[in-house]
Amino acid sequence: MLIDFFLRLKEAKIPVTLMEFLTLLEALEQRLTFGNVDEFYYLARLCLVKDESHFDKFDRVFLEYFHGVNNLAAELDGEIPEEWLRKLAERFLSEEEKQQIKALGGLDKLLETLKKRLEEQKERHQGGSKWIGTGGTSPFGAYGYNPEGIRIGQAESRHHRAVKVWEKREFRDLDPSVELGTRNLKVALRRLRNFAREGAQTELDLPGTIRATAGNAGYLDLKMVPERHNKVKVLLFLDVGGSMDPHVEVCRQLFSAARSEFKHLEYFYFHNFIYERVWRENSRRWNVHLPTEDVIHQFGSDYKLIIVGDATMSPYEILTAGGSVEHQNAEPGAVWLKRLLDQYHDAVWLNPEPQAEWDYTDSVRITAKMMTNRMYPLNLDGLDRAIRYLSK
Repeated sequence: MLIDFFLRLKEAKIPVTLMEFLTLLEALEQRLTFGNVDEFYYLARLCLVKDESHFDKFDRVFLEYFHGVNNLAAELDGEIPEEWLRKLAERFLSEEEKQQIKALGGLDKLLETLKKRLEEQKERHQGGSKWIGTGGTSPFGAYGYNPEGIRIGQAESRHHRAVKVWEKREFRDLDPSVELGTRNLKVALRRLRNFAREGAQTELDLPGTIRATAGNAGYLDLKMVPERHNKVKVLLFLDVGGSMDPHVEVCRQLFSAARSEFKHLEYFYFHNFIYERVWRENSRRWNVHLPTEDVIHQFGSDYKLIIVGDATMSPYEILTAGGSVEHQNAEPGAVWLKRLLDQYHDAVWLNPEPQAEWDYTDSVRITAKMMTNRMYPLNLDGLDRAIRYLSK
């Protein structure tokens, strides 16, 4: 049964390994979970999924493979041990309810009747006392009442009388193509790490202290080390206003995640395209500017350059002098982007617009060509690919 589940995960492009599958089997042999589909789900996900970006694929495969309503007849034929159902009944039923079931033929009779109903019933049934459906007093179904029933497809217990709960499972979407949240952004950005200990010695070096104390005849000899931090340096340029207004939230989340992940982060804003000046505060953008040339001179080539923008504008704003919609730029935006790329060889452009629409906009095609195809969609999959490139 579980071998097929393992193969389904492989078919879904989830990188599960045989060793991880054997770990799951060993955990089941040790009875870390038994007869509880919720506990088994979390155990299987813990053993088989190494990256949060694969949670959604795992959830969908799990739901399809273990969906109780669709596979109930096959599972009752022997896939699920009878002992499991009996153990579950012992766990959830009161003594009074056990006697009621026993008086009506017991669990064996109940399961046998359910198999017959599944074979005979051809359509949805509402109400009544026999068929599997909703409402009514049938022993099988949802949102009805029967003291010794089997609940099928109901979101929660209502009378707490079911022998076994076959529920439709719902899982939170974490697909690589969906828009990002701050938590997912942090997970993706963590790939861009290069840890080092630099600066003042502020943390206790426990191994060093033990060695020094042992070499000092047992007299305590404290050793300190600098704080361990991510030494990667990031230069972040963010497009604001106009066509970027619908993407404010995802940009805010990216900015928040980047500030928490990178100790060496410098950020600047621009509108539509990067020209001879950028700014740090949008509220003072007309009064306080920073020359782009100064940015290039101030921050060395060891910085990773990340530009965030939809690149959606008139091509003149990129290719001609005076093409900016806000000021009379002396040089085309393409010139300034080239200067940045000449200084920062590790550079990517993150575009919040769907990648399927890029070819329909001239300015996006021009920008992507200038970035030598280092433009990535601002979703989990695109950010993951961009960070992998910057990590080379």
